[in-house]
Amino acid sequence: MRKQYHILNGDSLREHFPESIHGEIIVAKECLIDGSVNGKNLTDFFKTRAEFISSNYDGCTEQDYFEKTVPEFQKMQKILDYSVINLWFEDDLFCQVNFWFTANLIFNSLKCSKVFLIRPSIHNQFGFGGLSELELINAYKQKVQITELDKIAILWNFYQNDNIEELVKAASELEQKFPFILHAVNAHVDRIPNENSPGRPKQTLIDIMNDLGTDSFGVVFKEFNKRESIYGFGDLQVKRLFDEIKNNR
Repeated sequence: MRKQYHILNGDSLREHFPESIHGEIIVAKECLIDGSVNGKNLTDFFKTRAEFISSNYDGCTEQDYFEKTVPEFQKMQKILDYSVINLWFEDDLFCQVNFWFTANLIFNSLKCSKVFLIRPSIHNQFGFGGLSELELINAYKQKVQITELDKIAILWNFYQNDNIEELVKAASELEQKFPFILHAVNAHVDRIPNENSPGRPKQTLIDIMNDLGTDSFGVVFKEFNKRESIYGFGDLQVKRLFDEIKNNR
């Protein structure tokens, strides 16, 4: 019998993962949507991420990153060949970028494994966190096998190297089976600043602050989640953009 693994995007799902769904759990503890993802190899990449996280996320040191985050990715690389791997990722850009990286890691580390994607059967602002145990079990039963792991894996290469043209092209080729990937890629493209805009997320924050006549972060953050759920930003990502806007005013 093939050994079964579940790769979850963050600890929140792990806390209420159904006991009736068997298999080893591995958690992707990253926010690759935020900050530099440079690195010629995994060693360089993890060093870049550790430096960024420790510099921008209070309470997280480089040592924490290497003790808590890196080991989970190393577990993915050590998954037994010929296993069943279930990837629990949502549709927003935050989850998708982590999904692309995970797919890339698996594709380059394993062989002859069956890989499935599990998405929330009911989409809401809380993602998997808003689902009951029964709804999570139903989502698991509706999993879709990924036979194009190579095509999803290469999305990470294009994202990491900031190759927007090829990223959009690759996502478009997957659109028929995985339309949500192109939606996420388009959201990524929209967040790139240009001469007419500071980028979609920042512009949305500016619009919210003007529309509501407030610079209260709690109010603005709540409204941002309503308008831009496609990004999946947490409060830390939005706060950084929010502070940049306030500091430039």
